[in-house]
Amino acid sequence: MAHNESFTTEEIARLLKVSKLTVYDLIKKGELKAFRVGRQMRVDANELEHYKLRTLEVKSAPEVEAEKTVKGSVRQVVISGQDSSLDILARQIESNTNQYRPLRSYAGSLDGLIAMYLGKADIVSTHLLDGDTLQYNIPYIRKLLVSQSFIVMNLIGRRAGLYVAKGNPLQIRGWPDLAKAGLKLINREKGAGARVLLDEQLRLNGISKKHVKGYGDIQTSHLGVASSVANGRADVGVGIEHTAKVANIDFIPLMTESYDLVILKTNENEQLIGNVQAILQNKSFQEELQSLGYDVSRTGEVVYEQ
Repeated sequence: MAHNESFTTEEIARLLKVSKLTVYDLIKKGELKAFRVGRQMRVDANELEHYKLRTLEVKSAPEVEAEKTVKGSVRQVVISGQDSSLDILARQIESNTNQYRPLRSYAGSLDGLIAMYLGKADIVSTHLLDGDTLQYNIPYIRKLLVSQSFIVMNLIGRRAGLYVAKGNPLQIRGWPDLAKAGLKLINREKGAGARVLLDEQLRLNGISKKHVKGYGDIQTSHLGVASSVANGRADVGVGIEHTAKVANIDFIPLMTESYDLVILKTNENEQLIGNVQAILQNKSFQEELQSLGYDVSRTGEVVYEQ
C-alpha cells in the first residue's frame, strides 16, 4: 500500500468484511484512527495496517464481541439519531449489561424510522412535528411502522428554534420573518427533524420554500447549521438551544420538542425495552442529561404504545 493512501469507511468495511456501522464503532472507540475530509471520514492505509497487526498480536475487543455474538450471548443494537444524549444512553447500555453491544447510526428521524421498518435499527430517536395536530412523533411513527407493535418512551425535552448571529442584527423574531427579502437560510438534509419542523412552519405560515433564499443549502448537523450562521455564510437556521451555546450565537426559542425513543415490541426486544426503560428512569442518568440543559421531567415516560 502507498504510504499516502487512505480509505473511506465503506472501503474499510469491505476490506475488513464488517458492516459500515462496525467501522464507525471502531473509530468512535478510538481503536481505528480516522480523519475528516469535508463530510467524509477517511483512514490512512498505515493506520489500517497497524490495526490489523494489533489484532493479530492480541485478540481485540471487537473480535471477542463478534465471537460472543455468534454464540448468541451478545447482541449488537443499533441506536439511530444525532443527539449527544444517545451517546450517553449507549454508554449506559454497554456498561449496565453484557448482553448488548451498542452501535451508533447518525441518521435523521425519518431515515431512522425507515431503517427500523426495514429491520436495520433497534432504537430510533425522533423529533418530528406534525403541523396539523402540533403533536410530536406519534403521527409519523404510526404511519411508518404500520401493522407493527412498538413502544415510544420520552428521552428528553429540548427547545428548538432559530439560530441568528450574535446580537440578532436582522431583528428576527419568529417563523414569519423567514419571508423577509434577502434573508439567507441554511437548511438541514431531508429526513432530519429540524427540516420537518422548518417545512411545517413554512406551510403553516404560508411561506413558499421557493421564496426562501438558501433553502437548498444543506448542513447535516445542528452544529453545521450553527457554524454557518456564526461565520456569516447564513443569516438564520433551525436547530436546538444547546448547539447555539456551543457556537456562541443567539437562539430564538420557538418550540419545545419531545425527543422520543422508539423500539419495536417483539419477543427479542422484551428485555431490551426493560433495560432501556430502567436506564431512562435512573436518577444519575437523568442528572447527566439535565447538566447538558435538557428537560428530564418526562424522561422514561411511556408516551405511546401499540
